[in-house]
Amino acid sequence: MRVFQNNGLSRGFRVHRRQLPYRSFAAGRAQFLDTRFTASHILLPVLTDSPDAFYTNGDDESLQVLWAKENGLRTRNLEQILLAQIEQHRTEVFYNLDPIRYGSEFVAKLPGCVKKSIGWRAAPSGSADLTKYDLIVCNFPSILERWRQKGCRVAYFFPAHDPVMDTYAAGRSDELNLIFIGGFSRHHVKRSQALRAAASTPGIRARFYLEDSRLTRLANFLPPVPALRSYRHPDEIRKNRADPLYGRDAYAAIAKSSIVFNGAVDMAGEDRGNMRCFEATGCGAVLLTDAGRYPEGFVDGETMLEYSSPEQIPELIQRLMRDETLARSIARAGCVMVRERYSKQLQWTKFQELI
Repeated sequence: MRVFQNNGLSRGFRVHRRQLPYRSFAAGRAQFLDTRFTASHILLPVLTDSPDAFYTNGDDESLQVLWAKENGLRTRNLEQILLAQIEQHRTEVFYNLDPIRYGSEFVAKLPGCVKKSIGWRAAPSGSADLTKYDLIVCNFPSILERWRQKGCRVAYFFPAHDPVMDTYAAGRSDELNLIFIGGFSRHHVKRSQALRAAASTPGIRARFYLEDSRLTRLANFLPPVPALRSYRHPDEIRKNRADPLYGRDAYAAIAKSSIVFNGAVDMAGEDRGNMRCFEATGCGAVLLTDAGRYPEGFVDGETMLEYSSPEQIPELIQRLMRDETLARSIARAGCVMVRERYSKQLQWTKFQELI
């Protein structure tokens, strides 16, 4: 099976990545893959450099234009470059992690060699049209149902344990009691309440690595402005805030904290299972996360710990801080579970079953 995987870069990753100039397309792609950004979603044949697999970030202009120059394609149009890559690769299965940028109109232009098009989308996306894809996948059943109601064929698929996490899990130091890594805006109401509760835990050593929205960044840069009050970090969050982390940098931070705090975005409903769940457990930390419907293997009190309200959070954190045996037991069980149940090989096997 000749599989082509396309990805997109988040705004935060673009801003904060440490990037050396690309010497070539192959070197630039290898440089990116080594960051392990979104590695939980990248298929095994890409990570093992299979000759049948091709990977690119279709919105990375520097990388894509370099490929175009190396292959005699005189254009800077990213869509045209991506289509040329697919045609040259003789792709049979196109797997797209960035289907909002490359939606149904793009799928209609795919060359005839492509037999199956699959898009990952784990969020409701307004009026976006993905109906031309043969399959839309993610690990949130309620979101899949929304796509089904829009006319898409859907299937359950899941992130996986990145084998690189094992190195970080084996070298843990627990310099902090708790960290959080994720987005923050005025729309993250539940997340803000939960972070404030975590920060209020007596004696806690915490760090919040936040990817702020544009207006949140502005509100925290300027002196207090009434119109931007709802965008500012609450004081409890501000004193623990640090810049966002991605890939290996996130793995390293997780390996230095006993607990990784997690909270679903407000639009997720009762479904749970964002990438942080896999990263936290995979790197050997205790996953402290909000109650909901989790993927198989994520069990409260065994492989993770759940909170049902902000009021519970300080008590649960103090319990883990006091009882190191309990914390180590949950962390160890979570790490073993995610490594065995969500391996890259099992993810790849499941992907092939979707075809």
